[in-house]
Amino acid sequence: MNVILIRYGELFLKGHNRKYFEQVLYKNICDALKNFKFSLKKISGRYELSDYDENQENLIINKLTKIFGLHSLSVATKIVTELENINEECAKIDLQGKSFRVSTNRASKIFPVKSMQMNADLGAIILKNNGSSKVDLHNPDIDVIVDIRENGYTYISTNVVNCAGGMPLGTAGKGLLLLSGGIDSPVAGYFLAKRGLTVEAIHFHSYPYTSELAKQKVISLAEKMCDYLGHIKLHIVSVTHVQEEIHKKCDGDFMITLLRRMMMRISQEIARKNGVGALITGESLGQVASQTLQSINATNAVVSIPVFRPLIGFDKQDIMEVANKIGTYEISIQPYEDCCTVFLPKNPVTKPKMDKVLKEEAKLNIDELLQKSLNSEEIIEI
Repeated sequence: MNVILIRYGELFLKGHNRKYFEQVLYKNICDALKNFKFSLKKISGRYELSDYDENQENLIINKLTKIFGLHSLSVATKIVTELENINEECAKIDLQGKSFRVSTNRASKIFPVKSMQMNADLGAIILKNNGSSKVDLHNPDIDVIVDIRENGYTYISTNVVNCAGGMPLGTAGKGLLLLSGGIDSPVAGYFLAKRGLTVEAIHFHSYPYTSELAKQKVISLAEKMCDYLGHIKLHIVSVTHVQEEIHKKCDGDFMITLLRRMMMRISQEIARKNGVGALITGESLGQVASQTLQSINATNAVVSIPVFRPLIGFDKQDIMEVANKIGTYEISIQPYEDCCTVFLPKNPVTKPKMDKVLKEEAKLNIDELLQKSLNSEEIIEI
């Protein structure tokens, strides 16, 4: 009987609350596979997925690899734990001339033989039926895994598929991602979701200075992120009036600093209204004018909830590699400008001094601008 044996990662480090994490992960697996027929049960340290359509096996595996909290999986043959059964199953393995090793995991100590000896004994059986193959203990083409579990069954597999890792989504609270449409912010959301944070997103637009295509680009990004996040509540907010007021009344070189301070205020209000405990940005230190230490301090000063910046020490190539991996890169590079390109100064302030920032900001009616943005909010469930 073929099953998919699913292994989880960091959960084994949890103590008395480990059961909670396992239950959330179980639910996340069921939610991700809601369009498939299957049975799922927990065995010690593993999940066993069975009774699925083998024609859909690759589709199911693809879904599983994107679930945070899962470490790896294998398509395995499930047999009753008896030495004769294990020997017979190993004798059937066809290595097609590839090198191999046997890795026995004895979660159950039903056999007195130690793991090393079982590896050797089963390796001899496999080698007998695969004369052109050879044993390679350090870098084999195939790792034959013999997983003897406490439930009375043994799972034998010759493949390991790596999964997303991290912690189960939904076990670490909620964060609001400032989703710009660029390369960085989707990657930032991915990394925080990988630590168990449920991610909502907020996007700022400057219609009619930015097009509807720019908005659709962000919706497409959120849809792609749902491969890993399952669901995103996307808040879309206008800052056109904010930029017009800054352009009209303030020193243009402070446009980016003043705009980002308003974005942080708006984001904090929406976060509080939705029970979200932190903001998430895709900032990387020194990458652009608004991401110097002084600029980050200036924007942080207007909020009191935590601001997570998971990419702060990444260089652009690192970020692009992850964006390619999660499928957002090609969407992010579509040539539709976001609100930060509107009224862009030739010489933006890169090291804003707070006294000058406050002097320029005093020219604005912050409360009125904030409320107008909040009133423009559109919510899209993705």
